[in-house]
Amino acid sequence: MDDVTALAALKALGQEHRLAAFRALVEAGPGGLSVGELRDQLDIPPATLTAHLNILRGAGLVLDQRQGRVIRVRADFERMNGLVGYLTENCCGGTADCGTATSCKPVKKGSRP
Repeated sequence: MDDVTALAALKALGQEHRLAAFRALVEAGPGGLSVGELRDQLDIPPATLTAHLNILRGAGLVLDQRQGRVIRVRADFERMNGLVGYLTENCCGGTADCGTATSCKPVKKGSRP
């Protein structure tokens, strides 16, 4: 990932509702959520969600697929992992002092490490 791509992704995630939407899609896994399910989780107006999804889509962070009359949205895990890799590429100056970003264990929503 290059600087411009990383900046676009970070800028897209730098807003409360977009970050919440992306995190909900990550939590949903590869199947993603329908736009309606995501809207219900976030409790925001449809037009607002559409605008936020367009920004996330433009940054390459989400993918969507039409299934009949339903649009399903999912996180682009390859792009997400690319961003994490970009951010941790030269972590700790190449020493093993801080471990790896992938060594973190997921925690349940609402809990703090």
